[in-house]
Amino acid sequence: MDLPELPPRMFTLGEEPDAIRSISYHSDDTKLFKALCDCLTADEYDDLKASKLRVFIKFKELDFGWTSRLVHFLLCFQLDIKKKFELWSLVVSQPVRFSLIEFEHLTGLNCDYIKDLENPRCEVTSEMAAFWEKMRVDIDTGPSIEQITEAFYNCDEWSPDDRMRLGYLAIYAGYIEGKKFSSATSASLARLVMDLEKFENYPWGRVAFKVLMDSLKAKDLTQTGYTVDGFIQVLQVWAYYAMPELGANYGSPIPNRPSPLLLAYRGGKRQRKCFKAAINKQVLNFTPKTSQTT
Repeated sequence: MDLPELPPRMFTLGEEPDAIRSISYHSDDTKLFKALCDCLTADEYDDLKASKLRVFIKFKELDFGWTSRLVHFLLCFQLDIKKKFELWSLVVSQPVRFSLIEFEHLTGLNCDYIKDLENPRCEVTSEMAAFWEKMRVDIDTGPSIEQITEAFYNCDEWSPDDRMRLGYLAIYAGYIEGKKFSSATSASLARLVMDLEKFENYPWGRVAFKVLMDSLKAKDLTQTGYTVDGFIQVLQVWAYYAMPELGANYGSPIPNRPSPLLLAYRGGKRQRKCFKAAINKQVLNFTPKTSQTT
């Protein structure tokens, strides 16, 4: 069956920008998660690992191998679509979609709709002010990766709840926002940590997806190197899932495919010069309805 007419490519076939330099990112900060492991007790670490944000802790334990060349080529195979929060790549003349649906499927995170997603109402209380003071963070800003890392080494005498708050903030700053280590996080979202149950149940998947897509859509892919905010590693796992042969050959798949799919691959340790050709030989795992591209 003939495919409907597709939107144009962002780059002419065969003239896509080469992957001269690696895509840089800020998520999965090594110093931050070393501090988390050094300073939390085994029980506190296990509590984080059992929480609804556990996928990030388990992903960290995989020691995932980032392969920017693969992700770069998928970005360069994009179709010029109108939707702000979808990404479509043309692989072997078939479109493959990355949207909130795929993000939720891959990560298992809560991606429910919520009004005022990025600006939840959270009253500034004396308890909050005291906690921010412990972290040495201005009450009007959210803590940076750098500040959270330093706070871990000063939290020995903190209450169990405050130490758990610090663990949650490490996940939030280190993976969900994934910005430069010295950049403040969103204050309104970081303040949710004062209510541990509310924080854990917040639709962080939707937040993480939006951070990533806002950053990706703003990038100039013709530059020799660029940096992406947010949890960009999920795009590599998306590639492995969408192209099973490539995932099997280069993704270091884990036996019995753990759930969610984000944990099913260890990634590739080496940059592969043949990725562009390998992508063009794939049989896709799924092909969404092309009518949705516009």
